[in-house]
Amino acid sequence: EDADVAWIDGLVEEVHGDELIINCTSGKKVTANVSSVYPKDVEVKRSGVEDMTRLAYLHEPGVLRNLKSRYGMNEIYTYTGNILIAVNPFQRLPHLYNDHMMEMYKGAEFGELSPHPFAMADRAYRLMMNYGISQAILVSGESGAGKTESTKMLMQYLAFMGGKVESGGRSVQQQVLESNPVLEAFGNAKTVRNNNSSRFGKFVELQFDQNGKISGAAIRTYLLERSRVCQISDPERNYHCFYMLCAAPPEDRERYKLGDASLFHYLNQSNCIKLDGMDDSSEYIATRRAMDIVGISSDEQDAIFRVVAAILHLGNVEFSEGSEADSSVPKDDKSQFHLRTAAELFMCDEKSLEESLCKRVMVTRGESIVRNLDSRAAALSRDALARIVYSRLFDWLVNKINTTIGQDPTSKLLIGVLDIYGFESFKTNSFEQFCINLTNEKLQQHFNQHVFKMEQEEYTKEEIDWSYIQFVDNQDILDLIEKKPGGIIALLDETWYVQVMV
Repeated sequence: EDADVAWIDGLVEEVHGDELIINCTSGKKVTANVSSVYPKDVEVKRSGVEDMTRLAYLHEPGVLRNLKSRYGMNEIYTYTGNILIAVNPFQRLPHLYNDHMMEMYKGAEFGELSPHPFAMADRAYRLMMNYGISQAILVSGESGAGKTESTKMLMQYLAFMGGKVESGGRSVQQQVLESNPVLEAFGNAKTVRNNNSSRFGKFVELQFDQNGKISGAAIRTYLLERSRVCQISDPERNYHCFYMLCAAPPEDRERYKLGDASLFHYLNQSNCIKLDGMDDSSEYIATRRAMDIVGISSDEQDAIFRVVAAILHLGNVEFSEGSEADSSVPKDDKSQFHLRTAAELFMCDEKSLEESLCKRVMVTRGESIVRNLDSRAAALSRDALARIVYSRLFDWLVNKINTTIGQDPTSKLLIGVLDIYGFESFKTNSFEQFCINLTNEKLQQHFNQHVFKMEQEEYTKEEIDWSYIQFVDNQDILDLIEKKPGGIIALLDETWYVQVMV
């Protein structure tokens, strides 16, 4: 092991019991314990191997060395059996994903051509058609690893294979592909690691007829990161749609009474307003065009962006102490203006909106009790309203897209593509990160179950001579969190129930 480059290779010069003197290729001479070094496969070419099951030694340094060698040759994809590993190149590589490449992979034997998402999608499609069994493709990895882009490539290929020639109107596959920019505008944001990070989980289900043509689709989303609407850390950004709307054509900004993005509290908590390589103005136009294709009417688009603008204005409403004890009122004329504008955009009564923020109504046994909120509680109430409204807007968008695309109730064949959050660890981690990381632990257990546990049990049954592969089993972590009755979630549920009963 090496502190700078993870692992380095070298030649053992001397052996003293369990201690080895190693002359490293980097020029270092180190002493290491025999238990902390691994044998190197000297027969592997400098360019690495396309499928890591061909490595003589399948251990961490061997895997990392192979991936690094291929990455250095601009080969970002590598197989491990029927798993495809993608290393994010952090640049656009359009030549890898054009129509010519899709034609090449169409019907090719798995492993015949270089590793590629198109090969995975083609294999899923062939298995579905040949055996009549539905398939699922799981896209997993750390935040910023490139899961969303990989999902797009898979969807692009499946649309290419199952697309119908339409004489008029919009095809299902066209609507499915165009739903991506709409969902990205409202569900993606810049994080520390990734300029276009999905802040929600997505399962796209493509339904096929007996001829292998796409006949319907459904998009299911999970756990939108609601806290981002009101709170962002530097140098992250809020959801893309807020910045797009602030960069919209002048007539649209005037309609929603918007100015520069830096004027709004929900956006200016971070020093990052503009994003390198992303023109918010052009993205706004592209998103409106994509909305047209997925069947969202002009009136509905106007309503959507009215809500987005209202949330921005709502965030600029500040509160100060009212005349009564523990009460609050809008702080000044500026706050009153933003409150009035938010009410107009929400199409609700200004006074009712103000009261909903500054007062709390509690219903107990048939009677209502109105309680004043102080300025701090009113600000929390404002943020809670912004979060829930944005979450409902996102859910409405997904339902609208699903309704427009339409599902095929007669379909017996489908391919699902899961693009889920990556593992996250921030400076401040909330309950959302806890849920995201639990999901990733469960996916890791699924991987362990199928790649290690079940395979090795099969080897044992068939009495194959092989050496047991050691792996980190995370079942203990899952039991700690979710096993009943003593798991963390079960204990939290019990505590909440007791508090409610009291």
